[in-house]
Amino acid sequence: MGLPTISLVGRPNVGKSTLFNRLSGSRQALVSDFEGLTRDRQYAEILLDEESDTFVTIIDTGGLTNQDNVVDSGIEGQVLNALEESDVIYFIVSSRDGVIGLDLEIASRLRRLKKDIILVCNKAEGLDESLAAEFYELGLGGPKLISAEHGQGIGDLIDYTLPFLPQPVIEEEEEVEGIAVAVLGRPNVGKSTLINRILGEERVLAIDMPGTTRDSIYIPFEREGQKYTLIDTAGIRRKRSTHEKIEIFSIIKAIDALDRSHVVVLVLDAREGVTEQDATLLGMIADKGRALLIVINKWDGLDEYQKSEVKRKLDVKLSFVNYASVHYISALHGSGVGKLFAPIVKSYTNAGTKHSTSTLNKILEAANHGHQPPPVKGRRLKIKYVNQTDVFPPTLTFHGNHLQNVPNAYDRYLKNFFINALKLTNTPLKIEYRSGENPFKDTKNELNARQINKRRRLMKFIKKRKKR
Repeated sequence: MGLPTISLVGRPNVGKSTLFNRLSGSRQALVSDFEGLTRDRQYAEILLDEESDTFVTIIDTGGLTNQDNVVDSGIEGQVLNALEESDVIYFIVSSRDGVIGLDLEIASRLRRLKKDIILVCNKAEGLDESLAAEFYELGLGGPKLISAEHGQGIGDLIDYTLPFLPQPVIEEEEEVEGIAVAVLGRPNVGKSTLINRILGEERVLAIDMPGTTRDSIYIPFEREGQKYTLIDTAGIRRKRSTHEKIEIFSIIKAIDALDRSHVVVLVLDAREGVTEQDATLLGMIADKGRALLIVINKWDGLDEYQKSEVKRKLDVKLSFVNYASVHYISALHGSGVGKLFAPIVKSYTNAGTKHSTSTLNKILEAANHGHQPPPVKGRRLKIKYVNQTDVFPPTLTFHGNHLQNVPNAYDRYLKNFFINALKLTNTPLKIEYRSGENPFKDTKNELNARQINKRRRLMKFIKKRKKR
């Protein structure tokens, strides 16, 4: 699966999330926060050790409890299944509570996994190792004493962990040719059926069972002289539906596919509309700045009233990605599928085009003429020029004075003005602002002899007026 995996497990309130934040926040920014996709679970790819250049994936799991004897089922079963895919498990206990019955029960279940388990005793600031002897009762060896909150003992824990980590297997990256199109969506919305319809053959498993796609599948093909790579991703389930251990890694693969795509096709079920999970996926796509087409599948199964209701609700729920076009299709019967290629190619072209600085500044001049930059804290914003600094998504950088706090309303005005002027479709526009430094701010103004004499005469004149 690529990077070695470390899972953090234990009962509630022992400091799992604090340790997770300490490890991820102090080394590398959190790359994937999936709270809401799975039950209170977060993932991060971090640089665990700089000297050995060791990267790992860490997983913060939900707390295990013994309420209603659910250690053998439900969320606890899900967590324990996920641990089977881990290379190292941090079993976290609290020095303040000592060993309690639930710790013993969890330890017993963990030992059956036959994994490398490291007993981590948290909240142990100032605690002597001899006073932690009671934790040997858990049958997992001596505890590693840390304070996740204060950062104590973290380095020693990492040094102890390194020998247990397998050497990562370097996977050959799938070759992406032409336009990379990631097909995303919840399970059973018709992603694989859509790809099969596009390809005209049963290249991807498509059966009526949620979650049948377990990994991201890269499929190159050519249509009318244009090369494409379709990426079929595993369906991301809702948190209450994620029970199988493989799902957490399917989510990571889906995010990787999103990173490698040029255009994203998000498939929604016409009968269900935009669910909370779809909104989460849309947020992830928007954060990545990918060109986006929204495809409403199973459209032919609705009557006219249902179709009008679906369109009405879509207008409301998709307002925050108003740059994306909406397409109504039936992947099973093929209606509307062929019309997706033109907007895909157009989106790819828009997202990857580099616009000249002169063109952009002509548009800026027209924008300023239509709406002058507003004053902020008594100072009027002054935008001197704009240039493009990146593609996928197209990124424009505005240079000028006092641009640290551009009002949201004016930011939206500029974004919409440039989108319309550049005729961008299905492509988000990213805007950055840079304020110029005053080159004379640290320079003392030296007066010449004439200026000094003039100042003296002025001071004498003021003094005489005061005496009167």
